[in-house]
Amino acid sequence: MVDAVLPKVSERSDKEASPDELASNQFLEEALKENKREGLVLAVKARTIALSVVGVFLFFMVGDWSFLYYEALIGAFMLNGYAQLKLGRVGRSRIELLLLALDLALMTVTLVVPNPFSHQDWTVALQYRISNFSYFYILLAGAALAYSWKTMFAVTWYTALLWAIAYYWAIQQPGFDTYISEQISELLGHKPEILELLHPDSNLLHMRFEEILIFAIVAGILALNSWRSNRLLMRQAEAARERANLARYFAPSMVEHLAGRDHPLRDVRSQSVVVMFVDIVGFTKMAETASPNETVMLLREFHNLMEKAVFDNNGTLDKFLGDGLMVTFGTPIPSKDDAKNAINCVLQMQTDVKSWNEKRKSHGLPEVKASIGVHAGEVVLGDIGSERRLEFAVLGDAVNVCSRLEALTRELAVKAVVSSAVVEQAGGSDFAVEKGFAHHGPVELRGRNEAVDIWTRRD
Repeated sequence: MVDAVLPKVSERSDKEASPDELASNQFLEEALKENKREGLVLAVKARTIALSVVGVFLFFMVGDWSFLYYEALIGAFMLNGYAQLKLGRVGRSRIELLLLALDLALMTVTLVVPNPFSHQDWTVALQYRISNFSYFYILLAGAALAYSWKTMFAVTWYTALLWAIAYYWAIQQPGFDTYISEQISELLGHKPEILELLHPDSNLLHMRFEEILIFAIVAGILALNSWRSNRLLMRQAEAARERANLARYFAPSMVEHLAGRDHPLRDVRSQSVVVMFVDIVGFTKMAETASPNETVMLLREFHNLMEKAVFDNNGTLDKFLGDGLMVTFGTPIPSKDDAKNAINCVLQMQTDVKSWNEKRKSHGLPEVKASIGVHAGEVVLGDIGSERRLEFAVLGDAVNVCSRLEALTRELAVKAVVSSAVVEQAGGSDFAVEKGFAHHGPVELRGRNEAVDIWTRRD
């Protein structure tokens, strides 16, 4: 929870994160905003309910029409609460500080200034003495809901200052009826402790100090709890960022599974997966005539298109390979739709590249051709590397075959080559034909003794 605080309490915003931290973690910034908003909404609701209860209580306690004076003050408190809700924001805010000070000042006036419409003959000193300081705790509780732990100290500082000013003002005002005061003094003169307690002009300074002391202790406890909540919020935001980073590699559907398990990728195992390689045809030649900025922008746009297609079809982005990428379907957990998802991913990639090329053509830029190879088979999954740096790897013959199939697209003058192993898992030849693939037959691949039966797609 983040809000404005007194300059003497802190010279920076009372959030736990610095501006640099916020800039580097968008999840923290969003969490702070959401937390602040929720706190303000809860504070306004709680304030409204509490003040409504107080309003009903005063109606029965006062017993005459002078209670409307207090009802008007309650209305002012409610309006100020809604103003805080409307103007509240993350970060240091002077307007919020002003509204918070206005709350406390209004409460001080309510408790110290006698009701001008009441028939009771109250003095300021007597009003101050029996003013029910406990009502300040309503505002403290609301501040604990809406603001951060540092603001608890600001509330305490403000309250102590206002209460001290009220005390000084009260002792300067005319006292109670002289005759009655003299009678009470004469009656209880031999009992000075009782006289001080019962005399209408006595403000009992030690009791006023005790009120502020207890208020400060309670505020400190609430501040400690708010500090703990803020730390929890920071951890949750960090976890959200880590989960988002995880989603850069795995399909969103897999993120929850991975995030909820301890070391889900550590054990080395073999399983059947669908592997895909994607590459830009003729990228080296394109890079020769393009500037470094143009080359980087081309790769970024291409990778973004491919990444979206991968995640839209529940694939896992294994790694970027310069101008290409390696994708797997069925990692870390296989499903019956992995091959079908891979086929649909091929179609989406080709459609997206076609639309992208139309935009590039309108800007006078050359066409980009993407080649895709897909194969299914047994692979080995697990972490490789050293203790200082690990990488989740997918290894095996199926990966090598898939790489060869992607390279074969140039020789066959097609845009996608898919092995029959993928087609069979996806639904058979009817499904492949429906998706625009044509059966090519067995082909020999470099480094393999056995031929691989393939399907191709041109558009």
